[in-house]
Amino acid sequence: MLSSFTALSVRGRGAVRLAALTLVSGLAAAGVLAGAGAGAAAADATAQDQSGATATIGGLKTYGTAVIHDVTGDLQVSAGLFEMSVEGGGTLQTYCIDLHNPTQKDSKYHETPWSGTSLGVNKDAGRIRWILQNSYPQVNDLAALAAKVGVRSGLTEEDAAAGTQVAIWRYSDGANVDAVDPQAEKLADYLEKSARALAEPKASLTLDPPAVSGHPGELLGPVTVHTNAGSVTVAPPADAATSGVRIVGKNGKKLTSAADGSQIFFDVPEDATAGTAELTVQASTTVPVGRAFASESRSQTQILAGSSESTVSATASAVWGEQGAIPALSAAKNCADGGVEITAANVGDEKFTFELMGSEHTIAAGESRTVTIPLQEDQAYDFTITGPSGFQKRFTGVLDCRTEGSEAGDAVQTLSEPSPATVGGTAADTNLAETGGSSATPLIAGTAIALVVIGGAALVLVGRKPQPRD
Repeated sequence: MLSSFTALSVRGRGAVRLAALTLVSGLAAAGVLAGAGAGAAAADATAQDQSGATATIGGLKTYGTAVIHDVTGDLQVSAGLFEMSVEGGGTLQTYCIDLHNPTQKDSKYHETPWSGTSLGVNKDAGRIRWILQNSYPQVNDLAALAAKVGVRSGLTEEDAAAGTQVAIWRYSDGANVDAVDPQAEKLADYLEKSARALAEPKASLTLDPPAVSGHPGELLGPVTVHTNAGSVTVAPPADAATSGVRIVGKNGKKLTSAADGSQIFFDVPEDATAGTAELTVQASTTVPVGRAFASESRSQTQILAGSSESTVSATASAVWGEQGAIPALSAAKNCADGGVEITAANVGDEKFTFELMGSEHTIAAGESRTVTIPLQEDQAYDFTITGPSGFQKRFTGVLDCRTEGSEAGDAVQTLSEPSPATVGGTAADTNLAETGGSSATPLIAGTAIALVVIGGAALVLVGRKPQPRD
């Protein structure tokens, strides 16, 4: 399929994710979990909260050709549907919503709220969802679609996929782009002109809140299930047999399954020492059309166009102690505010204080507060909030909130053909996909992600550096 790609455009921001600046700060949080009876809380070193579907991207499966009209001239690219394989079973079909950024084959993607992607700051995000709902593959009667559009000669699957992708790019990237095939171009024009704003679809599966805290002998929660599945299975903590922690409903009875709206609690034994636990819920369902999928390796952001019955999951954690600060921590990207939101709820009897990026944050006893950690676009972060009693919570990721086309004045680099790139493997393992990008981008982005500092809490920031023209 790569042979069909004649040229591609790379914006300056996407061309290089060089780890030119690594700031390792003394970010050990001054969180106080102290107290004579507090004991050492078990370490809770987990990645940023994820829920819903997790999938690995393959490549373009149904596509045609489009032309980007740029300051450097006309650049031809492939345009159409990608396919993803869901962990646990299932298949997803997606379109790209970041035209000039490369796609790394075999990259792992997570179902993500619009607020954590470029859609969160795109006033036309709802129009993109309308396009998805009213075109291929959601509308698979191509004869009827062609008649509605006014294409007398009919539409092939390739025409429909290319035309839909082109219409999406006009709203996702503000791109000046046309489909090469006249039928596909007519479909793109129809979809662009007809699109109306629709609301963001609900997640396939989430737990709210994803972290709770309390005291031994109490029911810690509630954690509420939100899902479009008929039911979910509930898996207890891995060490439940030894810790004695049970997962129960509000009536105190053990839970092995739940439904949308169900409330779940951690039942912690009264004699339990300070510690943590995690539960997992899982279901099989179709992921709603319009859900965003983002990769932590800065591979091209995708938006869902179709889903088979797929496995989805979510986790929630609990922290408990007798006295002192007892914090529950969770994180989410917020593109509107340009950073990562850390939500901390402290049910203890002492304040919880932590420091990040030179700023100290204090959560009073009985208080719940959200703190935004500002980051620059494309910065990779890896920070851990810790306390002297052994408590720790780790959050990692990359802030990816803008498409390449949203930045004015970026340099344009033209390559004769895509080149293989490597992220923690050989060139044969990871290749650029057909829609945009530079061979340098995935390699450098992957290098930035890999900068995990061992020991102590740390924050890794990826500096931005202009890419020289070839």
